[in-house]
Amino acid sequence: MNRRRFFKLCAGGMAGSTMATLGFAPEPALAEARAYKISQARMTRNTCPYCSVGCGLLMYSRGDGAGNSKEHIFHIEGDPDHPVSRGALCPKAAGLVDLVNSKYRLRYPMVREAGAKEWKRLSWREALSRIARHMKEDRDANFVEKNAQGVTVNRYTTTGMFACTSSSNETGFLTLKLARALGMVCLDHVARI
Repeated sequence: MNRRRFFKLCAGGMAGSTMATLGFAPEPALAEARAYKISQARMTRNTCPYCSVGCGLLMYSRGDGAGNSKEHIFHIEGDPDHPVSRGALCPKAAGLVDLVNSKYRLRYPMVREAGAKEWKRLSWREALSRIARHMKEDRDANFVEKNAQGVTVNRYTTTGMFACTSSSNETGFLTLKLARALGMVCLDHVARI
């Protein structure tokens, strides 16, 4: 094969492929529009739970919304209309769909009693009542009203408050007020870590 024949062969191949895409291909293949994976999904706006930036998320799920069906989140992306992040996500938030669908993710309250080897599932009502009872017992036993010099301090130092990052300023203010009203002095925030 010489150079002239090689170019003729390449030109013929290009012409043939161009003709195939201009009308000689099967009509149904050309007529069908591409179906995007989110076209039939329900979109929910949310906030990333990881840090204090509070980036906006668009979460896409499938399910018909019936009482006996379970929706499944299959895609999460940044919200381009969010005023904080404008659609940008860090690597942790970009991989959030793996956390949401992980088989190791805790989905309900559990407790392991003292001395037990197995975890036991609790209802939300039972878990919150149990937490409140333990906090009250601990506060009653360890509340310090006055220090060694007799100055009123009203401290509760055996339990602390670990605040959430994706809450609003108002929620953060109320969380701090609750902790201070209980006398807690051990306060921290997940954004600082």
